[in-house]
Amino acid sequence: MFGRLLKPRAKAPPRRTPAAKSPARTPPRPQVRALAVDGVPAPLELRLSPRARRLSLRVDAARELVQVVAPAGVGDAEIARFVGRHLDWVRGRLAAIPPRLPFADGALVPILGVPHRIRHDPGHRGAPRPLAGPEGPELRVGGGAEFLSRRVREWLKAEARRRLAERARAKAAGLGATVTAVSVRDTRSRWGSCSAGGRLSFSWRLILAPEPVFDYVVAHEVAHLREMNHSARFWALCASLTAEVDGPRAWLKAHGAGLHRYG
Repeated sequence: MFGRLLKPRAKAPPRRTPAAKSPARTPPRPQVRALAVDGVPAPLELRLSPRARRLSLRVDAARELVQVVAPAGVGDAEIARFVGRHLDWVRGRLAAIPPRLPFADGALVPILGVPHRIRHDPGHRGAPRPLAGPEGPELRVGGGAEFLSRRVREWLKAEARRRLAERARAKAAGLGATVTAVSVRDTRSRWGSCSAGGRLSFSWRLILAPEPVFDYVVAHEVAHLREMNHSARFWALCASLTAEVDGPRAWLKAHGAGLHRYG
């Protein structure tokens, strides 16, 4: 007579909408501007950084300028007084910057540390080529004289890329690691880098450095394929990939800035 009574179906709880993730905060970039300070015989670059805790001063030899890093909120007058107290140091460091060494006919350019005399030969065909000359090694360069500097630079970059890639892949093979790509740039703050994906990047100017220095920097970055740190294990691995570590590191510290004076 009566049908079976059905219990009312419980309502499903409302679905919660996941809260939107707030975008990752990127640290504010330092504000960079020029600053004039009496007595400084070079351009002065001021970097106001939220991360800085105190005033600091350095001479950028590659760009031939003085750089001051200051905490945000420090006034120009205080910065000028700080620079003034260190004027003798600034002048000494600027005076110690090696002269520029253009790629010109008759100039010397080191290739893996070996000086080569640049010789312009309009009849020379093809890319620049190292040759044994009557007075020592030469780099023979053809084409128009107005293109000589560019041709030397482009050849050095290509030669650096070729040799760096060849050396890096050979060292990586010994570790059972893979180099996915090798690139060269004109970096000023570091000689090489290694990404988590196996991409290696180097300064092309390493082709100017002595062979042991060249080999050390390649070994350093290849070691990062296994150890993405600078732990004791990293340094032991790096030392196993090259003949010497301390000497090349000291050479770069003493003479690395001079490599940026070429070209």
